[in-house]
Amino acid sequence: MNDKSLLKSSTVMAVGTIVSRITGLLRGLLLVAVLGTTLLGDTFNVANTMPNILYNLILGGALTAVFVPQIVRSTKEADGGSAFISRLITVTSVFLAGFVVIAVLFAPIFVRIFASSYIGRPEFEITTLFMRFCLPQIFFMGLFALLSQVANAKGKFGPMMWAPVLNNLIGIAVLAWFLQYSIKPTVQTIPTSEIIWIALGTTLGYVAQAVILLPVISKTKIKIRPRFDWRDPELRKSIHLASWALLFAAISQVSYLVTVNLSTGAAVKALGEGIETGVGFTPFSNALLIFMLPHSIVTISIMTALLPTLSRLAHEVKPNLIHDQLVKAMRLVGLITVPSAIAFLLFGRLMTETLYFGISVEDSNYLGYTLSALALGLMPMSVNLIALRGLNAFENVKLQVLSNAIMNIVAVIVSIAVALSLPAKWVTIGLAGSLALSYFFGAWSTIYLLKRYEIYISIREVFGFYLKLTVLALSVAVPVWFLQNSIPGGNLLRLIVVLVLSGFGYLVLAKVARVAEVSGAIRVLFKYKR
Repeated sequence: MNDKSLLKSSTVMAVGTIVSRITGLLRGLLLVAVLGTTLLGDTFNVANTMPNILYNLILGGALTAVFVPQIVRSTKEADGGSAFISRLITVTSVFLAGFVVIAVLFAPIFVRIFASSYIGRPEFEITTLFMRFCLPQIFFMGLFALLSQVANAKGKFGPMMWAPVLNNLIGIAVLAWFLQYSIKPTVQTIPTSEIIWIALGTTLGYVAQAVILLPVISKTKIKIRPRFDWRDPELRKSIHLASWALLFAAISQVSYLVTVNLSTGAAVKALGEGIETGVGFTPFSNALLIFMLPHSIVTISIMTALLPTLSRLAHEVKPNLIHDQLVKAMRLVGLITVPSAIAFLLFGRLMTETLYFGISVEDSNYLGYTLSALALGLMPMSVNLIALRGLNAFENVKLQVLSNAIMNIVAVIVSIAVALSLPAKWVTIGLAGSLALSYFFGAWSTIYLLKRYEIYISIREVFGFYLKLTVLALSVAVPVWFLQNSIPGGNLLRLIVVLVLSGFGYLVLAKVARVAEVSGAIRVLFKYKR
């Protein structure tokens, strides 16, 4: 894939992702306005996170590591992949539907595992009720993910990124209604009907997100029909490989389990100490929402467009070309993730004060500190994802499991150490720093494991380049940080001025320093626009 086609495909997705993330952020802001950042907010966030955890556990890893390359290959068949894809969607849908029923029945057990500090408290029943109406999201997440990959295999990248916008708009409408007509509830006062409708409204968004892709698929030559002839060799291969992907996801969720448990426990402990600042899982999840913006907009867009090419090159056994594609992607992504990480680090508090204006200054500042603690993990997180896609292309899930295990072992050990050593008030911020640190180990291990396929990514190609960008970004951002309080106007104006000055100065310095990727991206972008 050349620069122009890669930019064209990723730009279409990036625009959709930008709108999706903006509307998602707005939904998050409304959620905080309705439920707050303390224990009540945690009950919903723990419950609504569970579908994502279980989905990633049973399907998410298998989708990217196993199903995507096989979907791409199946489209070369005489029927355009209709038979294989129909079998895959049928067996996945049947499995997910059964899993949802079981999960809903055992929701109290999930709450005991992920929020053990709630046992015997009113938060336990509220979280359980929220969870039971959120868990059906798993089915529609799986359907959306499979349909998206089918569309991608046919070169239709846009719908996958735009469908979540509809999801977010439905969530915004539901929360806006409650914000207008509901008195701000607490754990003790929230009515059962409000719990049910907030959870159902959230789930309805996922239903719409999946269903809207059906017309997109119908316009391709792929005809999806229910098929129960599941003895197909390719399908069996998918299921076998998916078992390793299950282990990959399980390792990730153990780390996440630790984070949720430690953060919710810190919130309960802080409340017992008379600390009402929004300590807990809600500040962590909201800071993570902002932190993921550059990664989601740039990295995921580029890699979604590039993965079919990597799969083809792996099939043709061309490691040198795969190396070139991976390094190109890492350097292109770095142009955005490096200055974004510096901005989160230095201006995290200003960002959260501006965005979360409906909550107390103490709560918004805590969110800002959490965002700053996450900041430096942005760069290695994106590098790790790109390197993992290199392993995906070779369908080697075992090495991905090894890399993921290293990263998550580090995260768990450091997180537990943080929770034991820090006061309850600072545990959530420490957990954010632990996650950021673990991404460095993940990126290093994945790049090292690529050597098995004769893909040698040197330190100079990536780390040296990122270090150069970091110096350029800091050269502009640090003086702006010292001058930020002298900028007239409110938080919104100050944030705009700070980001514009930092961003423009960074681009100028990058141009002066002859960073080839900056000039190349601008040149290709203008050619593409014409």
